[in-house]
Order: sequence, then C-alpha cells, then structure tokens
Amino acid sequence: MPEPLAVRSLLDLDREHVWHPYGPMPGRAEPLLVESASGVRLRVSDPAGGTFELVDGMSSWWSAVHGYNHPVLNEAVRSQLDRMSHVMFGGLTHEPAVRLAARLVEITPEPLRHVFLADSGSVSVEVAVKMCLQYWRSRGRPDKRRLLTWRGGYHGDTWQPMSVCDPDGGMHHLWSGVLSRQVFADPPPGGFDDPADPRYAAHLRELVARHADELAAVIVEPVVQGAGGMRFHSPDYLRVLRELCDEHDVLLVLDEIATGFGRTGALFAADHAGIAPDVMCLGKALTGGYLTMAATLCTSRVAEGISRGKVPVLAHGPTFMGNPLAAAVAGASIDLLLGQDWALEVKRIEAGLREGLADASAIAGVRDVRVLGAIGVVQLDHEVDIAAATRAAVGSGVWLRPFRDLVYTMPPYVTGDEDVARICAAVLAAAREG
Repeated sequence: MPEPLAVRSLLDLDREHVWHPYGPMPGRAEPLLVESASGVRLRVSDPAGGTFELVDGMSSWWSAVHGYNHPVLNEAVRSQLDRMSHVMFGGLTHEPAVRLAARLVEITPEPLRHVFLADSGSVSVEVAVKMCLQYWRSRGRPDKRRLLTWRGGYHGDTWQPMSVCDPDGGMHHLWSGVLSRQVFADPPPGGFDDPADPRYAAHLRELVARHADELAAVIVEPVVQGAGGMRFHSPDYLRVLRELCDEHDVLLVLDEIATGFGRTGALFAADHAGIAPDVMCLGKALTGGYLTMAATLCTSRVAEGISRGKVPVLAHGPTFMGNPLAAAVAGASIDLLLGQDWALEVKRIEAGLREGLADASAIAGVRDVRVLGAIGVVQLDHEVDIAAATRAAVGSGVWLRPFRDLVYTMPPYVTGDEDVARICAAVLAAAREG
C-alpha cells in the first residue's frame, strides 16, 4: 500500500484534481476529510493533526439507513468477495442477483414482477423511460413518446431524468431547448395530511386527457418530492394518477429512489395510497449505502409488450449490471431491515424530529417546518448561506448538507434518541446562521 498522505496534502490534491458534485472546478469550499465511519458517526481528520466526530444527519444522501460499518453488511460483502467480485450479466447469472430480484418482487406492490438491475438511481429512471417508450413503439404507437410529471420534482442528472426534473428550479434549466419537451402539471398543493384539492385533481385530469395520445407515461416521486424541494403531498393524488393512467391508457412510473425502504413510514411510498405503478425505480437505501446499485421493476404487461415488438429486447446493458458484491449486500440490507421493527424505529425518529424541530418556526426567516417519517425539513424564506449553515451544524457536532432554501435531515434508522435531538439542535443552529 502507498504511504498515507498528510491531511493537508490530501486536501490540496483534492482541490486540484477532484470535481465534487454540484461544485465548480477547482472547488471554492474545502470539504471535510472523512477518515472512517461507524454507526451514525463520521470520523473527520483535521488539517491541524487531530480528529473529531460528527453525527451523520444525511445517511450519505439518504442511503445508509443502517449506519456505517455494520457487521451484517460487512460480512455479506466479505463472503461474496471470497466467491467473486464481478461477472458479466450478459449470458450469465448468479445467486446474489437472482435472490435479490426475487426478494424485490416479493416486497414491492403487485403486479410488479420483473427486475432490471441498474448502476444508479438516475440510470434506473433512464431505463424506466426507455421501457415506456419502447413499450408503445412495440405496440405500434410511436407517437406516445412524451412524459407528464408535476413541477418541483427531481429524478436524476442523466439525460431523460433531467427532462422531467423541475424545468425552472435547480440547474437543469441550463438545458432548456435541448432536452425533450415534457408535459408539466402544477406542483401538488398542501402537505401529506391535507385532503386532496378537487381543483388540483381536475387540473391533472385535464392535462392527462388533453395529452393522452402523446403520453407514454406519467412519472412522479410519490408522497415526497426529494431534491427538488423536499415537499410532501397527499397520497390521494397518487390514486388520482393511477385512475387517470388506467382510463387513458398511459403507463404510471413511480420514482421511489429516495422514498423506498421505509423512509416515509411505509415500506414504499406507494403503500400510503394503496396503489401499484406499472414501473417502479429503486435505489439509494437498496444496498444500505455500501455500493452503487439501483433497480427498475415493471409489470408483465410492460415486459411482454416489449418482448412482442419488432425489437424484442430491452437494449440496455451496463457493464456492472447485477454486480455480485452489490447484489449480495442489497439482499443482506433488505433482510436486515425487514428482520426488525423498522416501522417502529422510523416512527420513533419521526417523533424525535417533530419534538426537536418544533421551535424552528420561531426562528427569523423560517417559512415552514415539516416532518414525515425519518425526514425533517426546515424551509427558509431565502437561499441558505450554505457555508455558514454548514459551519453551524458542524459546530453542533452534526453533518448536514443544506441546499437552496432548505436545511433538512434524513438520518439513519439506527440513530438513537440523543443523537436525533443533537441533529435537531444542529438544524436549528444552521437555520439561524443560514
């Protein structure tokens, strides 16, 4: 192994060579150097030569639901590594991927029956869109090639997902005029517990009916719009969309990359509405935050429709599709989650977030405070000063990643009550400084 570098040297090399997500090159803000992680704590190396710990309030972008360095997940990776780390998935298969696909079919809503294993959440959305477009081409209806979504959404940073992200917010407006032009409804109003607004339901009905002949699919994030603004909406709107898609012969895609595996208090956000999509995208918590992997599930109707077409195959095949290490740890993560009372743990965290963030509404500049499952959000009436808010959170012993007008947390499910309270205190501190 190479000799370890001093912290200062690593940070200097990082600034010179490493392009971080959503940042300029070279970077303007120096990142923290994580030396190791265990449980819900990140151990950070200081350029002065010391170390300190931060409670992770982000679950590594919402994926590390079991925390870090978990013995069960570690063993799953080690055991699989002794067998094989990777083998191509074209013409070959292996037990971890087969078991994972069968397990996903077992726990997701009927009638999802078929699983395409992708590299990342964004790619799973690409695959979902490709499935829907190819389905209609195979059915002899190539004019059905547009997608309908609502504003305020986020589905990833690759090409087709960008086209159904909010067209005005975020960064994807840079690509207006280049991306496919999709159909956008107004953002869903109200919150999770608010009854459906009949006027908004009528708005959805009018849009779907007007564009039905050109719509391949409706795609939305169910119940929680994640990186587009951390907004919550009534499950009733999912029922409306399901009915409209059935009535007008349009496919329904649910992007559960952020909401899947218990984050909202239901195993999948679609469960709040009691509906099933035609296509579902999963990612993030799928592997417990260990390795990159996502999945696109579809019904037999979609799969058979494609397979009966002029081109009877789904022409998509990532090199690392079905990676055995990722599949093995994903299976172990699902078993770990479902082998405990995960719903009780999420409810416990929800109660802690509600209590700990209750005083946020009294902070000057706070527009809204909302909690659902293991998600806590403080929305400001202005853009967050990210540097100041991050310093305040780190000063409180917590890692947070504010963005736009939001200071929020999505902690691991194993976060204890004292650490939940600490996270809440850090959110309040960041909101005051941001």
